[in-house]
Amino acid sequence: MNGSDVRPRVKASLLWGAVGVLAFLVLLQGYKLWTGYRYALAVKLGVAVGVGAGATVVSYVAAPLLFE
Repeated sequence: MNGSDVRPRVKASLLWGAVGVLAFLVLLQGYKLWTGYRYALAVKLGVAVGVGAGATVVSYVAAPLLFE
């Protein structure tokens, strides 16, 4: 499967999901630096996966509404 097999809307949604995950992890790192509080790795990964899935679904659903 190469990059041309994936529909542009799906590819864009997956990329927005990746942006959501990275943005959450950056914010979490900033919170840790600011407060010194450390979350467990499982909590970080679990919430990051949830944020990524949420960003992917929302961007997929909202794309036709935004670009019509």
